[in-house]
Amino acid sequence: METIQTVSSMKKTVAEWKSEGLSVGLVPTMGFLHEGHMSLIRQAVSDNDRVVVSVFVNPMQFGENEDFGRYPRDLDRDSAMCAKEGADVIFSPPASEMYPSGFCGYVDLAAMTDGLCGAKRPGHFRGVCTVVMKLLNIAGPDRAYFGQKDAQQLAVVKRMAEDFNMDVEIVGMPIVREADGLAMSSRNSYLSGEERAAALSINRALAEAAKLCGGGCRDVRHIKNRIKAVLSGEPLLRVDYIEVAGMDTMLPLDMLDGRALCAVAVYAGKTRLIDNVVLEA
Repeated sequence: METIQTVSSMKKTVAEWKSEGLSVGLVPTMGFLHEGHMSLIRQAVSDNDRVVVSVFVNPMQFGENEDFGRYPRDLDRDSAMCAKEGADVIFSPPASEMYPSGFCGYVDLAAMTDGLCGAKRPGHFRGVCTVVMKLLNIAGPDRAYFGQKDAQQLAVVKRMAEDFNMDVEIVGMPIVREADGLAMSSRNSYLSGEERAAALSINRALAEAAKLCGGGCRDVRHIKNRIKAVLSGEPLLRVDYIEVAGMDTMLPLDMLDGRALCAVAVYAGKTRLIDNVVLEA
């Protein structure tokens, strides 16, 4: 497996693949890979002739007081994991390669990024959309793979590809969880033992929401209050947001009618965790 660090080399490699009629899959990541990422890579390997895994901690999507500096990084470990799953290339450029001197462009999607994580992390989705647009242009994939854990990101990227008439299929993949139900995340490595135990309430709260919906509840306020009650039972947790939104629009709902996203962001100590469940009304 090859590691590529420059845009020109990555584009050259993909052009050679395309000249041979080979299909290309892209799995965009920020590294410190876990089983959730591996599920994306395995699907990409199954679907495509060649697979690129990007490993890039994108400074543009981190806020001023967020964890860019301490975000976990281990490229050697990531490379070994990617090679084992059959990826062909890791694209791991330095920030100066992605954002050279004089860089001043960005991609922004209105409305869909105003709520949920977009409301709590100003500028975050501008950074996400910009880097994903760049990665799609550089790697030229037929398919790109994203996890449902970052549900708003998945919806926004799908919309971006549609709005800009991009010739790529955006493939969403299910959330991968630990055996105890905690959604897999690179940030789980920040958690102390007590914080991790408390964080299990997040999945329990979402399960309560799904149970209410399955029992016929359509009142979003009632569902959100139930989630809040479960999370409030853990003193180490602090709710950032609880929201129910349309799956495609990411706009908040008052009543359920069809499929909806029930999403939460919760601080366990200083670590911000997100999770979600799809409600079927």
